[in-house]
Amino acid sequence: MSFENFRDVVTELLRMAVTQLPHDVKQALENASSEEKSEAGKMQLEAILSNIEAAEKGNTPMCQDTGVIIFYVTIGNRFGPVAKVREALVEATRKATATIPLRPNAVHPLTRKNSGDNTGANMPYVNWDFIDGDFLEITAFPKGAGSENMSNFGMLTPGLGSTAVKKFVVDTVIKAGGQPCPPTIIGIGIGGSADIAMKLAKKALLRPLNIRNQDSDIAKLESELLEAVNMTGIGPMGLGGKFTSIGLNIEYAHSHTASLPVGVNLQCWAARRATARIHSSGLVEYVSHGR
Repeated sequence: MSFENFRDVVTELLRMAVTQLPHDVKQALENASSEEKSEAGKMQLEAILSNIEAAEKGNTPMCQDTGVIIFYVTIGNRFGPVAKVREALVEATRKATATIPLRPNAVHPLTRKNSGDNTGANMPYVNWDFIDGDFLEITAFPKGAGSENMSNFGMLTPGLGSTAVKKFVVDTVIKAGGQPCPPTIIGIGIGGSADIAMKLAKKALLRPLNIRNQDSDIAKLESELLEAVNMTGIGPMGLGGKFTSIGLNIEYAHSHTASLPVGVNLQCWAARRATARIHSSGLVEYVSHGR
């Protein structure tokens, strides 16, 4: 596949991500709307669903904050040359910013000077992974600031175990209130070290909402925490109701015996992600959206 074709696949991936929610997220929002008992909460969910429909029909971003651009790239060892993959991701980000369009959000952290095209130092940010295979898989993950600003990290007391984790997560959600535009999806990273826990928390947001962690203890904690979060009554857009969150995923890593790092990454209802698989033959599958 040529550089230009690869860039255009990624540009299309970004367009899909900001204009069409994955089926699992849309279904969870529809289920929440049908089950919400709070009048104010139900009204907010209906407005969200109308917004999603308008974005799909108009092929326009579903939220004015199109986020910072993050990619997850998995490279098969038999895919072929990959030297220009990062360059293509940067060029696709620039093209998508101009043509979709995406709001230019990337600024220097201190001077606040805007690059104008969503690129800059370490932006777009790329997470790399490697597997046995003859394909390359890319997930585009535009992450808005309203939810990202509610992220939290703690080094908890190991002896308190899951009790400490539950309190930390619920306290984070209560403090965030309506600021991350609930109903949210909550990504949690447990274990590893400080940096690993935060990376796992964000990666947890990529897992479909109808798939639990394969570790039975972690899966149990996911269900218990989601129930606890929704008992807060914060509700859609913080106006009260049953659905403060429509999903909660945990990823974990083994950690030092003296440590219990926990990262929490909140995602707003506009849980935008889109994945494409590019085969060495040149075949492209948009696997997240059934194309």
